[in-house]
Amino acid sequence: MTIVSLLSIIAKKQAENSLCHSRASGFHWMQTTGIHSGENEMATILIVYHSQTGKTQKMAETVAEGAKSIEGVEVVLKKAADATLEDLLAADGLAIGTPENFGYMSGMIKDFFDRTYVGAQEKVFRKPFVVFISAGNDGTGALRSIERIALGYKFKTVYSPVIAKGAITEEILNQCHELGATIAGGCQMHIY
Repeated sequence: MTIVSLLSIIAKKQAENSLCHSRASGFHWMQTTGIHSGENEMATILIVYHSQTGKTQKMAETVAEGAKSIEGVEVVLKKAADATLEDLLAADGLAIGTPENFGYMSGMIKDFFDRTYVGAQEKVFRKPFVVFISAGNDGTGALRSIERIALGYKFKTVYSPVIAKGAITEEILNQCHELGATIAGGCQMHIY
């Protein structure tokens, strides 16, 4: 599903939501559409990243902007060292950002996974998950290592990873924005 089609679905459902909530019958949108949504319900997207040069941080901030562009979404943007098991469990979706270090994810991202794995077992099954990588090489080593760990958590990958090879271009930032909007929109609409 492309971001354009996802945003179109969201806009349509939000319009239906407004109409359904204004009807005197009192039926909520979730009752008429079969999709779970409440007036005050917010989807939470956790973005965990590590950056030494600022490239991955710039990507993370753009992913956050994309997620914030979706109505009804709260974004929690945290450096890997500061992210906790409680953050992970409270999130509806997870975005992980890392530089590629020696063909692997950064040590701080690995540390986040190490600190949260045991406590997250059986509590994050099929949690929507996306990845963005700032790579000096091709990023495949970092991506493979993250994907293997994601299998252990049983996360559900919901969008293709964004891999910046070298400089962070406007095209890469547009892809990061789309990545954030896609996971946020899907979580907010409960389609993942």
